[in-house]
Amino acid sequence: DVQLQASGGGLVQAGGSLRLSCAASGFTFDDYAIGWFRRAPGKEREGVSCISSSDGSTYYADSVKGRFTISSDNAKNTVYLQMNSLKPEDTAVYYCAADRDGSSWPDFGSWGQGTQVTVFS
Repeated sequence: DVQLQASGGGLVQAGGSLRLSCAASGFTFDDYAIGWFRRAPGKEREGVSCISSSDGSTYYADSVKGRFTISSDNAKNTVYLQMNSLKPEDTAVYYCAADRDGSSWPDFGSWGQGTQVTVFS
């Protein structure tokens, strides 16, 4: 049973940083791609970043490129999203998701609960 637990959200001033964590269990971590998504009020869900746990390849949406960094600690079955230079438009509920088939991005099959990120100016 794939389980994903996102944490690390909070309230931060524009220009600040947060690190989100996605703790995974119930599957062979190395075989999956893990991604971060966000949904802001009134907007569609956006695929923010993705990492392959097997080879470490990454993807970033243009909106976060250069500011966010995704990483994976395979020993801890955890994926992180380091978010720097945060902007008010980054305010959203952030979700992590996983799929055995990384090419299915952004239509990943397994989802965790979200964590709220609020950036104020």
